[in-house]
Amino acid sequence: MPTMAKKPKKKAGNAGRTIALNKKAKHEYFIEDRYEAGLALQGWEVKSLREGRLQLSESYVTIKDGEAFLFGAHITALPTASKHIHSDPVRTRKLLLHRKELDKLIGLVERRGFTLVPLVMYWNKGIAKLEIGLAKGKKLHDKRATDKDRDWQRDKQRILKHS
Repeated sequence: MPTMAKKPKKKAGNAGRTIALNKKAKHEYFIEDRYEAGLALQGWEVKSLREGRLQLSESYVTIKDGEAFLFGAHITALPTASKHIHSDPVRTRKLLLHRKELDKLIGLVERRGFTLVPLVMYWNKGIAKLEIGLAKGKKLHDKRATDKDRDWQRDKQRILKHS
């Protein structure tokens, strides 16, 4: 009887599952902590996300009435979308978090001056998840120091590689 070869296991990480990445967030903020949140989406939005039609660069997260919402995320509708459904690409989407996480975030945002920033949207077991970061804003001199340190690390690696 012939034996069947085992399928290779998929590696952990977000490499092939990433829908969109907010590159501006790491430049603008110090990311203190990260949280994974689900999203309340409509059917056409899920189809568009599968095609990678999402922009997170101008989006932000706010907490209102004890619930978290994603504002400004732009999900472009597919041209094959149904015509009887009105698709609003920048509608407010509710984030699904546990009550303990929400209570902790409410306290940190209101009392300590943190802000919530969307970092990455990705697929987790077929469900769209959003990674939000608890962040503090960077000043201009902080951004310059970060850039200078990154350039130095790159130069150091180049010097070590050639010598």
